[in-house]
Amino acid sequence: MIIKKAIIPAAGLGTRVLPASKAVPKEMLPIVDKPAIQYIVEEAVASGITDILIITNRGKGVIEDHFDHSLELESMMKTRGNYGMLSELQSVAKLANIYFVRQKETKGLGDAVLKAESFVGGEPFAVLYGDDVIIGEPPATKELCEAYEKYGKGVVGIKEVPDELLVKYSSLKVEKKDERVYEVSDMIEKPAIGNKFSNFSVLGRCVLTPEIFDILRNTTLGVGNELQLTDAMKTLARRDGMIGVDFHATRYDMGNKFGMIKANIEVALSHREIGEQTREYIKELAKTL
Repeated sequence: MIIKKAIIPAAGLGTRVLPASKAVPKEMLPIVDKPAIQYIVEEAVASGITDILIITNRGKGVIEDHFDHSLELESMMKTRGNYGMLSELQSVAKLANIYFVRQKETKGLGDAVLKAESFVGGEPFAVLYGDDVIIGEPPATKELCEAYEKYGKGVVGIKEVPDELLVKYSSLKVEKKDERVYEVSDMIEKPAIGNKFSNFSVLGRCVLTPEIFDILRNTTLGVGNELQLTDAMKTLARRDGMIGVDFHATRYDMGNKFGMIKANIEVALSHREIGEQTREYIKELAKTL
């Protein structure tokens, strides 16, 4: 079945990037000239997704505004004859059918996904974590959707990470199945190094079947006394097996200050307007280091 629906959980408080996220949702912090969440939505659209549910909470109405028309700005661009920017502004409002729901209490990623059950309507769906911007070709979500269509199982986007990051993410029990494709039979959230299965971790993307909702309802609270999506996926992996796809694109952790800096530098280097200027600046700066 072709995946047409996606969920973007964007209700986190952004504590790792304070004070920047005190007044501006971390999902709206820019990577050069676009907010982080726009890159995530664009990835979903490039992967064939047509309907997107963004899960927010109090104080994040600006995300909804961003994906709406701004008639004043559009009128100004038209008056000034800046039709390139006018087209860009209008295209943001037409990327996909975008809906919003609030997670009124921050009770974990699993709880956020549960809010999307009626939206999903019994179909398989993609989840694109709001902290993770993944840029490159092919789009990571597209690779996961294609794996679901091929194998008919839930799919997680995976990467090998060093031990110091593994304890902050998850560890997967994997067996290689094909090039960049693995069978996943178990996983653990935020493991102690002595308990790890491997250095493969779920990073930012998954495709799930509707069975996940019943599993979530029967999953006990995990790390941080929150409902962890990883714990529910662990049940699914042990019961039915899952597929892990080591996606090609580059992932940036936008809930991390250094991840934000990396994203801005690397996107700036390939930006059509400021790429060359940025490259020359970095070369000159490097001479002083």
